[in-house]
Amino acid sequence: MSGYFDSISPLTFDPDSEGLAFRHYDPDQMVMGKRMEDQLRFAVAYWHSFGWEGGDPFGGRTFERPWFPADTMELAIMRADAAFDFFRILGVPFFCFHDHDVRPEGDSLAVSRDRLNRIADIFAEKMANGGPRLLWGTANLFTNRRYMAGAATNPDPDVFAYAAATVRDCLEVTHRLDGENYVLWGGREGYETLLNTDPGQELDHMGRFLSLVVEHKHKIGFKGAILLEPKPQEPTKHQYDYDVATVYGFLKRYGLENEVKLNIEQGHAILAGHSFEHELAMANALGIFGSVDMNRNDYQSGWDTDQFPNNVPEIALAYYEILKAGGFASGGTNFDARLRRQSLDPVDLVAAHAGAMDVCARGLKVAAAMLEDDKLEAARRARYAGWQRPEAQAMLGAGSSLESIADKAMAQGLDPQPVSGRQEILENLVNRYV
Repeated sequence: MSGYFDSISPLTFDPDSEGLAFRHYDPDQMVMGKRMEDQLRFAVAYWHSFGWEGGDPFGGRTFERPWFPADTMELAIMRADAAFDFFRILGVPFFCFHDHDVRPEGDSLAVSRDRLNRIADIFAEKMANGGPRLLWGTANLFTNRRYMAGAATNPDPDVFAYAAATVRDCLEVTHRLDGENYVLWGGREGYETLLNTDPGQELDHMGRFLSLVVEHKHKIGFKGAILLEPKPQEPTKHQYDYDVATVYGFLKRYGLENEVKLNIEQGHAILAGHSFEHELAMANALGIFGSVDMNRNDYQSGWDTDQFPNNVPEIALAYYEILKAGGFASGGTNFDARLRRQSLDPVDLVAAHAGAMDVCARGLKVAAAMLEDDKLEAARRARYAGWQRPEAQAMLGAGSSLESIADKAMAQGLDPQPVSGRQEILENLVNRYV
């Protein structure tokens, strides 16, 4: 017990509560054949919840936590105690971490690995005593100045090797803790200017790095999924993992499309100029949907603010795509979200997560209702019904040619007329569920 959250009791489902409680998230409620907890698979992000100090580009730390700056193992252990107290209060089934979040970096790779394994021992004991499971682990390959020009894509081969050692250690710890996934986020895998960059060489290095990770996964017997997380920019001007479609092309080029899936973040989708549901639908269509980082951006600021989700209609459309994909397999809903720098108190962190969990629960129930009623899907099927005709299917078959299709269209005197897509009617339909 850390003592930091001692004044806060574990949260319960109590729709009529005026205090800290879940008003919509009932872990045992059945939604489309599964308990709500098993559909949503909530996880807490260790970095934002326990590493974020409340700073911004114009000012430093505003939060005062007893484990800051966590630059010793004693403080790292104190932070772990507080984290698992917090997990117990929320009752979340999962958590996620970077190596940099949970232990101070040592003055050598060997010291850093030793410290990571010592913290992993503590995690394993806490997990065995009723703590949450590990949704995914990952390595921080972007904070240290050695990564200022990337990790896998760095022009210095020694940085590539250092990053490989770091990922090896983090993947093995994730495996030891029975993690369900391993995530790679290329925080600086991109470029600031083409004047000093060879993008073809850097892409080849990134493809080789990912292949090495996949090979090591199989070597050690890790059964979880390897996930990439797309992001278009910030901190680099342009990142190679721009969005779902870009990453799919990258995976296809290096023969990894059957080995790697995606961890898709709402805020990153917005930065790429997409909606969250677009990125989820694309991943589903391409067969690479894995997991989600749930948050939101401030639409006025234009950068990645990582705020807690609070927009039920947006979340409903996201879970609609997730449920259409069959729901989560090894993935889940990780709150990659942080408090605002003026939210100083322990109760703020609890309330932020509780509210976000309720928003997701409401969105899930709306999504399930829309799928079960089948009105949206019926409209979609009707729009594409013409493609069920044998002659339409024949155009897509191997025996057709551009010439044969053109000749038939001319012989039939085709003059197709537009048909309404009924967009406003469908938007109104969605609003009836929300």
